[in-house]
Amino acid sequence: MTEIGGSRRIMRGACACAVVCALVALCALPAGARGALDEATRAAAERQLLALLGLPRRPPPAAPAPVPRALRVLYDARGAMPAPAANTARSYHHAPSRLDDRFPHEHRFRLYFNVTGVPGDEVARGADLTFHRAAGGAVAQRLLLYDVVRPGRRGRSDPILRLLDSVPLRPGDDVVRADAIGAARRWLAEPQENHGLLVRVIEQNENGTDARQPHVRVRRRADESEEEWRALQPLLLVYTEDERARAARERGETLLTRSKRAARRGHRNHRRKEAREICQRRPLFVDFADVGWSDWIVAPHGYDAYYCQGDCPFPLADHLNGTNHAIVQTLVNSVNPAAVPKACCVPTQLSSISMLYMDEVNNVVLKNYQDMMVMGCGCR
Repeated sequence: MTEIGGSRRIMRGACACAVVCALVALCALPAGARGALDEATRAAAERQLLALLGLPRRPPPAAPAPVPRALRVLYDARGAMPAPAANTARSYHHAPSRLDDRFPHEHRFRLYFNVTGVPGDEVARGADLTFHRAAGGAVAQRLLLYDVVRPGRRGRSDPILRLLDSVPLRPGDDVVRADAIGAARRWLAEPQENHGLLVRVIEQNENGTDARQPHVRVRRRADESEEEWRALQPLLLVYTEDERARAARERGETLLTRSKRAARRGHRNHRRKEAREICQRRPLFVDFADVGWSDWIVAPHGYDAYYCQGDCPFPLADHLNGTNHAIVQTLVNSVNPAAVPKACCVPTQLSSISMLYMDEVNNVVLKNYQDMMVMGCGCR
């Protein structure tokens, strides 16, 4: 049973390697030979790669939006997500509309975030709404964040609000974060019921009266440049987990890896020429400009994907990290090559990469993609 379970893990790993295989088809050809890859083949490889990346289609070319600092920090931290199980972070800013005119005061404001671009297979695991404090806010106050479940009708009915978070605003705090996960989950389940969030700031006293002094920034000032406001406006980060990552987590699957000590062992009596022909990891740099994706992939510009290639000779050396099945298959092949082929050189250890890209509605997304970089090879 152990060998059967191992074989299933290897098969899943082989499927995961389809991402790298598609990249090879698109990028590995020499510049002069790329024309030999017909357009239908390139299109098929691109569709496969986009599907494996969780994208329904290639995002349209657009002027690149500035990457929010919070997303850049996560990317520099190798995509470490603050929400458990999440592998994607999506950023949103308030979408202005005529409804903003109904909220002329700073202490009460409606924010709307268009999250319709989130794929249907993604599940919200966390959502943070970040505010910057206004200069001069020296009085203790409290920020109340509500989900507008149903908007009110003037002269007919009041809105139905659900309190999401209550955050103290202390003097000296430059940044304030509120938890909006309850609203994000409802919006993803019922996109047509997204009526935004209501932000209310009150004085920290027994009466809870509306705040009168400066508190948090919710609207752009007349003397403020677009660049200045971009760095200070409220930012919603929604952390999600896609179906592929969720399935791997539920299976208890991690990186395809076996004993590193076995990888370091091996026969040292091979000749140099033979060593070059033995199954091993080989260099492959994927440049997204070669695929024509540099207009929507913000970072990285490319990455070292690597690939596995080489012979799996009989007898299999320890450093080739072969399974029991591969050893038996190699043995049978050595006796009767016509009966069964040699074992194949495939990835046995893979790692993830983080990618910043623009989605279909020009929002910046950070996503961790599993099994994108070959770390070790072996015979299977």
